Amino acid sequence: MAAAGSSPSIVEYFGGEDGYRCGYCKNETGNLSHGMWAHSMTVQDYQDLIDRGWRRSGKCVYKPIMNQTCCPQYTIRCQALRFQTSKSHKKVLKKMLKFISRGDVSKVASEDEPMDSHIEDAVACDFAYKSESHISQSELTPLSEDHTERVESEEKDAGETKEEMNVQKVESGSLQICTDKDTPVPGEPSRSTKIVHAPPKPGKGADLSKPPCRKAKDIRKERKLQKLLQNQMCTLGGSQLQTEDQDFLLQNSKSKTNQPKTIEDFVFVSLPDDAQHKLEFTRFLCDSPLEAENAPKGPECGYGSFHQQYWLDGKIIAVGVIDILPYCVSSVYLYYDPDYSFLSLGVYSALREIAFTRQLHEKAPDLCFYYMGFYIHSCPKMRYKGQYRPSDLLCPETYVWTPIEQCLPLLEHSKYCRFNQDMKAVDEGRIKELGRVRVLHKRTIMPYSVYKKGRKGPSDEASVQQYASLVGQTCSERMLLFRS
Repeated sequence: MAAAGSSPSIVEYFGGEDGYRCGYCKNETGNLSHGMWAHSMTVQDYQDLIDRGWRRSGKCVYKPIMNQTCCPQYTIRCQALRFQTSKSHKKVLKKMLKFISRGDVSKVASEDEPMDSHIEDAVACDFAYKSESHISQSELTPLSEDHTERVESEEKDAGETKEEMNVQKVESGSLQICTDKDTPVPGEPSRSTKIVHAPPKPGKGADLSKPPCRKAKDIRKERKLQKLLQNQMCTLGGSQLQTEDQDFLLQNSKSKTNQPKTIEDFVFVSLPDDAQHKLEFTRFLCDSPLEAENAPKGPECGYGSFHQQYWLDGKIIAVGVIDILPYCVSSVYLYYDPDYSFLSLGVYSALREIAFTRQLHEKAPDLCFYYMGFYIHSCPKMRYKGQYRPSDLLCPETYVWTPIEQCLPLLEHSKYCRFNQDMKAVDEGRIKELGRVRVLHKRTIMPYSVYKKGRKGPSDEASVQQYASLVGQTCSERMLLFRS
């Protein structure tokens, strides 16, 4: 619920029966969305709306008509507390660390990380207030705008170094989504390729009769541990330690190098004093329809919309726009300097925002998800969002979250899917009493049942019914639907 004393959300509903140009498949009239103009909105209302498939761009809040639009857009969230960095994510983080600490520039050309040119949020709101510039975000001059939220594809695995390969042997465990259905998913067989288990050729591959190769660092640590045990034995007058004591010492002295690194191990690592570059971050509130709020059990920065500035050696190279909501951090979009595209700023900023979500959770226990906007399976370039695992997609009919692994096989057969396989399940938040919808008319707040009795002219019940069914009973009773 909104904080005590806060103003209620005020919205205008515009329907959305007319089709407009799709930024993904370029269909001139195939993109269909319902839309509202948010004069103001509480963070709780917006949280509930995005959990029903809505999304904001500036003050425009829109919801794709999933069973009609050319490219269905499914709300996706990452379970930030359980997030595991993939191989390609680690490569981006390492690349940034090498650049900052040593000035190393990746040999991979920026063309290998194409920037998606689709303008998701801006296109989605063209039907409402077309003559008005409704994406008014900041007094800052954008360096380069990315309205698809995160548009950089992951680095190709072909250019891995030996060091990275060693790390990946023990750290890579997360499943990645292919951007091409003909490309096999790591750990899964390709549908178009037969699996043949053949012995390795002489001189190539691993010799299964021998133990796996070990890192020199691990061998040195084991020798040090053995020496420590020997010294302790001598100290005890030559008597051997009890077996359980030896096991305890071994367990507590065991190298942690075989444990998968967390995202914090990369993002919050200490840099050397002689680092070549200095990367800093600042955060401040920005213009948005969301009303800033503070709560006793909320994050110290409060709830609302924020700019996250990325400063490199005193120069802004990227600005991320995020919404901090009661249960999540929602990524809106990213401004970036194209001169630094070799740093994969889209991927890097997403990873930092996941780490930031985990930080906020420490003070706000309910805040534990990272929302990445929409997942669009019918557009291969937009499938990269599924690589942030574990993640869930929102069922467009019952509004329950479903693990993406269960959704992908369904999406391979049909671009529009109901993910909830319980066919008896219904939308639990559906509208039940239309008369209780709150209306703002002539500066007076009233239930729709009262407004309807005094209304003159043609009935607007069909429009109000559609609005209420889309926002749900809870939001329809909290938000104020403006009627002229």
